[in-house]
Amino acid sequence: MTEDSTPESYADLGATTQEAMAIATTSMDRVRELVPDETLDDRLRQKAVHATGDPEFQYLLRVANEPARAGGRAVRENRTIITDVSMVQSGITNRGHQCSVTAAIGHGTELAERTGMTRTAAAVLTLDRDGRYDDAIAVVGNAPTAALALADCIEDGTRPAVVVATPVGFVKAHTAKERLRSVATTTGVPIVTAVGRRGGSGLAAGLTNELVHVAADANDGEITVDTDD
Repeated sequence: MTEDSTPESYADLGATTQEAMAIATTSMDRVRELVPDETLDDRLRQKAVHATGDPEFQYLLRVANEPARAGGRAVRENRTIITDVSMVQSGITNRGHQCSVTAAIGHGTELAERTGMTRTAAAVLTLDRDGRYDDAIAVVGNAPTAALALADCIEDGTRPAVVVATPVGFVKAHTAKERLRSVATTTGVPIVTAVGRRGGSGLAAGLTNELVHVAADANDGEITVDTDD
């Protein structure tokens, strides 16, 4: 194990000093007083509360097909993490894993110009055409149209290892998350998402970082993410 693989380094993936570790540990202890700690997926609910500072957010989170287990396993297998926008990409830790992290935005420019669709939707469709989303950790934290495009891809046969989807806004955000959640649940794709208009890049990055925490704990033998557990 490297120094970054010690359990202490995962109190919070952004904390690097003793004081920061103490703050992060105390903060998560308080979160666990408010959120159940009975299943692996409860860790995602805890992270959502921690990321938003809102205890009520635990009731807005939805999980299907064991996303914490599937996500932890995907991180251990060094699967590619694909975010919708660079803000989400920037929030994902570079510690404790060997996954490549890439933003979809910037791909599919010609498709967006030709069709008039949003740049994020065109980016998702372009990367999917190249097979990039199969077995990947797919993260949508900003753009509802990216979530809708990803839903279409999954409906057409694409199978990400896990989906984290918390696009935010007053236009299409609720329906996009609802559609993506429905398609993923039906097809057996592990997914964590939220209901309503709330969400955002910080939440998506936080939930993805929790998958890294899960993988780290599995590497240390504290939990197992094996499918036959």
